[in-house]
Amino acid sequence: MPRPAVRILSSLLALSLAGCGGASAQAPSTAGASGDPVQVLEGRASYYADSLAGNSTASGEPYDPSALTAASRDLPFGSLVRVVRLGPAGQPVGEVLVRINDRGPFRDHSRILDLSRAAAERLDMIRAGVVPIRAEVLRLGPPE
Repeated sequence: MPRPAVRILSSLLALSLAGCGGASAQAPSTAGASGDPVQVLEGRASYYADSLAGNSTASGEPYDPSALTAASRDLPFGSLVRVVRLGPAGQPVGEVLVRINDRGPFRDHSRILDLSRAAAERLDMIRAGVVPIRAEVLRLGPPE
């Protein structure tokens, strides 16, 4: 497995395990001082077409449909974002943790993220294509 992929998977595993230790367990440096997200955005998310697999993202990484990644117009590369799918009444119906590695979406400005296929599957949004979300930024990536 390429070295960046190992780092990403290790980070995601550490975040997942931090949530298993009880209410007091938190992953260090992934949220604001109070444990809250550093930024919260609401809008809609779409996902990448499978035909883009292997194409370079804006960060230079090849797009991997099986990775938990996303594109944002504004968030720095490397930012960790909890994406919460919202139901008809605005209630959470699913969530996934993604890393920002691309720029977009540019087609429709009501869309705030383009998700990888794997992230879209975790949110059960393949059939819908575009869904309402809340994006909770847990950690901002380094300035570009």
